[in-house]
Amino acid sequence: MLIIGIAGGTGSGKTTVARSVIERLGSSKVTFISQDNYYKDQAHLSLSERELTNYDHPFAFDNELLIQHLAALRDGQTVHAPVYDFTIHARSSTDTVELHSNNIVMIEGLHVLSDEKLREMLDIKVFVDSDPDVRILRRVVRDIEERGRTIQSINQQYLATVKPMHEAFIEPSKRYADIIIPEGGHNEVGIQLLSILTEKYLSGDKKWSGTRL
Repeated sequence: MLIIGIAGGTGSGKTTVARSVIERLGSSKVTFISQDNYYKDQAHLSLSERELTNYDHPFAFDNELLIQHLAALRDGQTVHAPVYDFTIHARSSTDTVELHSNNIVMIEGLHVLSDEKLREMLDIKVFVDSDPDVRILRRVVRDIEERGRTIQSINQQYLATVKPMHEAFIEPSKRYADIIIPEGGHNEVGIQLLSILTEKYLSGDKKWSGTRL
């Protein structure tokens, strides 16, 4: 199994890069995991208390569970990932995502490269690098359309946690990347390079089997 981690700031285009590579390889060959589903469950807190959580800090994620699931997938097991509901800041009490072991597992998220133990699980480490103004505009659109947020709350969160956490944790994690893809989904060359590397692995290239970059 080849495990690929794709990190980058909010709105950088991580998901677009991941989806583009999966489209080139074929969805049946890749198991996709979003780190967003592994936010720690806070159902025991009131909604007002949950709204005060710093969701941009690495500690907001249940990386222990994520690492357990990656290890299980590598052993050929099927796991059930949690589903996170951003409108209530808690995990769904009824829904999960069934993840099957596959030739390639691709995980994307803000802090995929920030956690040392999680990095050790990755065979290829990718960082998607986009301009801050582009990233914040994409986040505004996403949070309004998909998460029911107001422009005031987005602005407040960006200044209070998103920008400081990016500078403290996400940007420094770029140094661990094997591949840096500027401009996210618009970088066809970067996406093609990552696709070629994974295709080589799938073809049984001996230079890739059992080795890391």
